[in-house]
Amino acid sequence: MRVVPSPGHSLPSARMTYKVLVVDDKLDMAETVADGLRDRGWDATARASSREALLLLADDDVDALVTDLRMPDVDGLALLAASKRTHPARPVIIMTAYGNVDSAVESIRQGAHHYLLKPFKLDELVLFLERALDERRVRSEARALRAVLAERFSLGSIVGKSAAMQGVYDVIERVKNASAAVLVVGETGTGKGLVARAIHTESERNGRAFVSINCASLPEALLESELFGHTKGAFTGATGSPGLFAAADGGTLLLDEIGEMAPALQAKLLHVLESGTVRAIGATKERAVDTRIVAATHRDLRELVRAGRFREDLFYRLDVITLALPALRHRREDIPLLAEHLLAQSKARNAASRVVGWSRAAMEVLLDHAWPGNVRELAHVTERAVLLGRTEQIEAADVPGLSGRPPRLPPVFDGAIVPIREVERRYAAWALDQMAGNKTRAAERLGVDVKTLSKWLSEDVKPTS
Repeated sequence: MRVVPSPGHSLPSARMTYKVLVVDDKLDMAETVADGLRDRGWDATARASSREALLLLADDDVDALVTDLRMPDVDGLALLAASKRTHPARPVIIMTAYGNVDSAVESIRQGAHHYLLKPFKLDELVLFLERALDERRVRSEARALRAVLAERFSLGSIVGKSAAMQGVYDVIERVKNASAAVLVVGETGTGKGLVARAIHTESERNGRAFVSINCASLPEALLESELFGHTKGAFTGATGSPGLFAAADGGTLLLDEIGEMAPALQAKLLHVLESGTVRAIGATKERAVDTRIVAATHRDLRELVRAGRFREDLFYRLDVITLALPALRHRREDIPLLAEHLLAQSKARNAASRVVGWSRAAMEVLLDHAWPGNVRELAHVTERAVLLGRTEQIEAADVPGLSGRPPRLPPVFDGAIVPIREVERRYAAWALDQMAGNKTRAAERLGVDVKTLSKWLSEDVKPTS
């Protein structure tokens, strides 16, 4: 048995970081392979004893194994199995004679990266080692990236210990693996997209794609093409696209601002939810998709249904699991936690900033603010303070323009006479705020139905002259 020499060439010095163990019961064969690898910049070790090789394979320093298949005592398949038990990602390349091809193929089935028939060119071995180690590196980076994403978008990434947020966590935990659609509602800036990501990350679908689209950002025709796909030539310039439902097959599709979706697309979406199939524009056949829908909106879909702007049947399809996110003003106890969390994130992006924390006076300003823009507004305020702050502590003067919190008592009219409908509107808004934005509870406390409460809130009374 021999290795066919080939013109030498030097590999990058970085290859010295890879340690290759070469095992063959004929020591001259193992040494020939190891010498050739060392000539090309690899850190290679030769061994004739397969039992000694077993001990070396327990070492984390061995990056790849090149072993003969037929050896006395412990053969190549046994070394392969031992390597896979202790280091599953370590690539193994089998060397074998022509008559042992069947056994070599079996080694591939058991996890070997490749096999080489003796005699072989050393450059061929180098090529397979490079490919195997590159694949291992890519897989390792992918695992690390998935871990980072899981940490960033899991439940642990959502900041808040208030009772309202504990309720949100509880719902996510209970519905994460359900197949039913989830409707996430809440004011702008409350973190609906982050919660949708957390539902996906915590679910059994987290190994597949999470795809998001804002239904308000595209015209109807383009949104239809993006969601459902199109065939080549379906319209002018169409090159063919499977669509986002297909892209999220096995994963999750977030339909943000679903309240802005046109009625025609609502009907098509309803069909997908009911049938589990989607048909691209211009296609004659439907394809099955296993895509979980998370829909998000800051609009009151019930009101849109009553106004004829949202399909009632689609609403009931989406309203199976509704997750209502509290406004920041309704969970003020979370503001210090959020402020510190957002400051740490901003500091990571702006390492040159001198800011290291919030002063007590600045935190009091944050606690007193109404936060109409919710967590998103707090994030912007924090970013500006980190960028412009001149001292280590953010002071009250560094967060200008923040208003006080909404009144805790019914609104006072300063002696002005206003129409009774305006009194109703202001009082209804105050009552709704006391009930943490829950229209049903506010209506019950006021002794009216939700429709009447909504009517009071929507009336815009112009001042009389």
